[in-house]
Amino acid sequence: MTAKIIDGNAVARQVRGEWKKRVDVLRARGVIPGLAVIIIGNNPASRIYVRNKVKACGEVGLHSETHEFAADTGAQPVIARIEELNRDPRIHGILVQLPLPPQLESRQLLGAISIDKDVDGFHLYNVGGLVVGENIIFPPCTPYGVQCLLEYENIQIEGQNVVVVGASNIVGKPMALMLMAKDATVSICHIKTRDLAQYTILADILIVAAGCPNLITAPMVKRGAAVIDVGINRLPDGRLAGDVDFERVKEKAAFITPVPGGVGPMTVTMLICNTVAAAERNANKCNEAVPVTA
Repeated sequence: MTAKIIDGNAVARQVRGEWKKRVDVLRARGVIPGLAVIIIGNNPASRIYVRNKVKACGEVGLHSETHEFAADTGAQPVIARIEELNRDPRIHGILVQLPLPPQLESRQLLGAISIDKDVDGFHLYNVGGLVVGENIIFPPCTPYGVQCLLEYENIQIEGQNVVVVGASNIVGKPMALMLMAKDATVSICHIKTRDLAQYTILADILIVAAGCPNLITAPMVKRGAAVIDVGINRLPDGRLAGDVDFERVKEKAAFITPVPGGVGPMTVTMLICNTVAAAERNANKCNEAVPVTA
């Protein structure tokens, strides 16, 4: 068996094409969806991510702007800018690029973003919505992208055994909650889990976001499983690698995502989807607020 390689770039192009039609409808109504990205410091990886997000916005017809702060900036100037963006009618989504410099606390900055503009899905309101299974305004982008990949490949989620390796607030925890809402049976593990293989070998769907290169080897994977590799690691020789031993696991799995070119493009795409959805929601509210006259 050789796995079908899930082409995240191809799925991302298809999803963006579908959502561009919705952007065109908004633009015909005089609404241009707008995304503001805040970046603090000079983290090279963060700058690449921001550049990719801005480029993707342009391709779909969104307005985007980048707000840069020095690495030693305190919380108050950033919060003040977020509050300005909260009030700006041209901006429908606000994103604070993570990770932050050590003097800043992500919860404080993310909590300042209006829940109506939290297109990254990190506000406690959206996280709480995932827990209770309702009132989610924006799902977090990377888990949303993984779910979208599974659905595009017609991989059954309901009733399946899912193992998520990685328990971060950004990927692991929300991913588990989203798949539980789809009636999967979910186990959450991490790199400190004892006998990790005894969990992963049971997974019909294995999602790995641990940040540890080649953590998952072929003997740890159930034959015929769908393997989604969220990890992206820079090796000493400069190459990029995921958390899964791709070359060996692809000979055992039924589906597998590559790194790069798998989940990454979907994360950016779902950010666009959330921003367009925010613009649609705001436009509908504005229409409802206009009194109807005879």
